[in-house]
Amino acid sequence: MRITINQIKEMKQRGEKITMLTAYDYATARLVDEAEIPLILVGDSLGMVVLGYESTIPVTMEEMLHHTKAVVRGTKKAMVIGDMPFMTYHISVEDALYNAARFIQEGGAQAVKLEGGVTVAEKVKRIVECGIPVMGHIGLTPQSIHQFGGFKLQGKTPEAAARVLEDARALEEAGAFAIVLETVPAPLAKLITAKISIPTIGIGAGPDCDGQVQVINDILGSFVDFVPRHAKQYTRLTDIISKAVTQYRDEVKAGKFPTEKQSHSMDEKLLAELT
Repeated sequence: MRITINQIKEMKQRGEKITMLTAYDYATARLVDEAEIPLILVGDSLGMVVLGYESTIPVTMEEMLHHTKAVVRGTKKAMVIGDMPFMTYHISVEDALYNAARFIQEGGAQAVKLEGGVTVAEKVKRIVECGIPVMGHIGLTPQSIHQFGGFKLQGKTPEAAARVLEDARALEEAGAFAIVLETVPAPLAKLITAKISIPTIGIGAGPDCDGQVQVINDILGSFVDFVPRHAKQYTRLTDIISKAVTQYRDEVKAGKFPTEKQSHSMDEKLLAELT
């Protein structure tokens, strides 16, 4: 059985911290699922860490569905959440419903994530009414980096902090089952966590959120073009992979790979028939 939104909500009530990671492919998703991470986000961050875009903005629905299907195939217990890409839910409620449904029907996800608070609350409400669980995302919303002027801390002034809190309350009222708080001051994240009944999942929002989410490439050190301040590298796969690839290259060039161990044999007498 997969994790449900009720189980996630109950974790907040018990004071049990919630862990969440991104995944973009079958093999990684399987490892994350086996590590008993309850929430896996197929983030539009794949645009940067997998597809090489400069931001998340170019990511399309087709790309998101392609990767979501792979992640779903690699998981058994985790709730898989599809990240709705730029402009797939902004134009109209109808667009939002159609694209959210695609994540569930075609992608096999169990929930979707939308960026924005008050401005998307009505769409969140309608999606939830259709039976699709929604995770909110406020604070720094990467799809709005051009408006923000980059990846900058949000909610620093009293007015800005009040807007973030208003966004959180609007999403809670609209029926979101959880909210990602990204790059906001830790005291503000703590306040919001205390004031709303649904779980907060922090990323660059301090230790007092109900849970934490990280881009898996950041914690594994497999993407080093940009390492955000909020990320901790638990290992550095770039070094490990580079060493392995270099050793492979050297062994092939030196005639040391493959050996008999990696080769298949046959009765060489049979080759006589070929001459």
